[in-house]
Amino acid sequence: MRVIVTGGAGFIGSAVCRHFIADLGHHVVVVDKLTYAGNVASLALVASSPHFAFEKHDICDGAAMAAIFEKYQPEAIVHLAAESHVDRSISGSDLFLKTNVVGTFTLLETARRYIASAKKNADDFRFVHVSTDEVYGSLGEDGLFTEATAYDPSSPYSATKAASDHLAKAWHRTYDVPVIVSNCSNNYGPYHFPEKLIPLVILNALDRKPLPVYGDGSNVRDWLFVDDHARALGIILATGRPGETYNIGGRNERTNIEVVRQICSWMDRLRPNDASHHELISFVADRPGHDQRYAIDASKLETDLGWRARETFETGIEKTVQWYLAREDWWQPLRNKVYGGERLGLVGA
Repeated sequence: MRVIVTGGAGFIGSAVCRHFIADLGHHVVVVDKLTYAGNVASLALVASSPHFAFEKHDICDGAAMAAIFEKYQPEAIVHLAAESHVDRSISGSDLFLKTNVVGTFTLLETARRYIASAKKNADDFRFVHVSTDEVYGSLGEDGLFTEATAYDPSSPYSATKAASDHLAKAWHRTYDVPVIVSNCSNNYGPYHFPEKLIPLVILNALDRKPLPVYGDGSNVRDWLFVDDHARALGIILATGRPGETYNIGGRNERTNIEVVRQICSWMDRLRPNDASHHELISFVADRPGHDQRYAIDASKLETDLGWRARETFETGIEKTVQWYLAREDWWQPLRNKVYGGERLGLVGA
């Protein structure tokens, strides 16, 4: 299959590209603007493949998107390109609106015109719109997000992703664009940009710097290993039904403090020091609008399409810590030149 992957140089996008090319044999065209979070080094394992092509463009550029569709004649698009860091959305929401809302609209319109001009139908094309569980807002102590959960976004990031989800579904209902929407829980794993919790804690622990934990650390997330997410998207692309939404979760709920302490325990084993890494934990002022709990019910994906997460949080976090310890060549340039670990998302910044 010829597939356009937007945001393919990002964390999840690069995992999708590696899986699609190496495991599924798809022909992949990466479309990526290469913002601070895009990194061509994440694609090194597949960049020399004859099944790989790269186009550096902004998804908001309608003319460029139309030219790419015309050039490659894709059979599908997996749309991952997005501004995704909640903290950055708090102090810079305008970029999130442009990329996440206008960019998604541009791609939907490009796909609509492409399908019409090529006289394709729903059996000839797929538009997989990749989103987040954050669109659902915050859960209490009990319950799970399902595909029928009402949207209740809390941050500028989740609000723009909710808007893009609504656009994608509307373009299916109004124009019959064969859209499938997925909403995933928190991803982690190799090649994760170091502004996010898990890589930030690993690298700070390696440097013996404070390990910042928002509030009291009781906020709960459902953690999904990125390679499990990539497999899910491959299955959704192949067998998912247009017009449907599929939630993707790892069934690995952990409080933030539990995540940080587990990383510290692995660092104590793999990089022992006179003092435990647990002593570096530092509780800091909470993020504004910080949702208390996310948890995904992935039953529909598991039952209808046969996907199962392969990694538990324990196996996945071990692999992740070991990867960062072994791959200083990947993260050190980012740490030196792009993001040094400073606090982001302060109101008024």
